Amino acid sequence: MKAFSLAAALVLAAPAAHAFTFSFTWDGLKLCTSGSPNRVGNPVFKVKNVPAGTTAIRFKLKDLDVPSYNHGGGWTTYSGGKTVAAGQFKYKSPCPPNGKHDYEWTATAYTNKNGKKLGVAKAARPYP
Repeated sequence: MKAFSLAAALVLAAPAAHAFTFSFTWDGLKLCTSGSPNRVGNPVFKVKNVPAGTTAIRFKLKDLDVPSYNHGGGWTTYSGGKTVAAGQFKYKSPCPPNGKHDYEWTATAYTNKNGKKLGVAKAARPYP
C-alpha cells in the first residue's frame, strides 16, 4: 500500500505539461479614449505551446472593467510557428472613456473552425 501511495504522490506532484500561452502588446494601435472604439486589425500574438493538431485559433477580446461590452474578435488559421500575424481579423479596439481599463484576449485552439477544442489561453494588459 505504501508503494501505491508513494507512486500516486509522485504522479500528482509531477509538473504539468507545458501550457498553451500567448502574449501581445498594443504597439501601433491608434490612441482611443472616447468610448467609441475603432474597427482595427488584431495585434501580433506571440504563441507558445499551441496544442498539437491545432489548425484554427479563435481570439476574443474582453474589457474586464465592462465585461458586457462586446469587442468581438475573430478566427485565424494556424499552421505552426511562434506568431499569429497582425491584421488576420478585425475587432473593436480598446477605447475606455474614463482612464485605463484592463483588457483580456482569450485564444481557443481548435482542430479546425468547426472542430474539436484543444486548448484555451488568456493574456491581459491595461489600455492605454
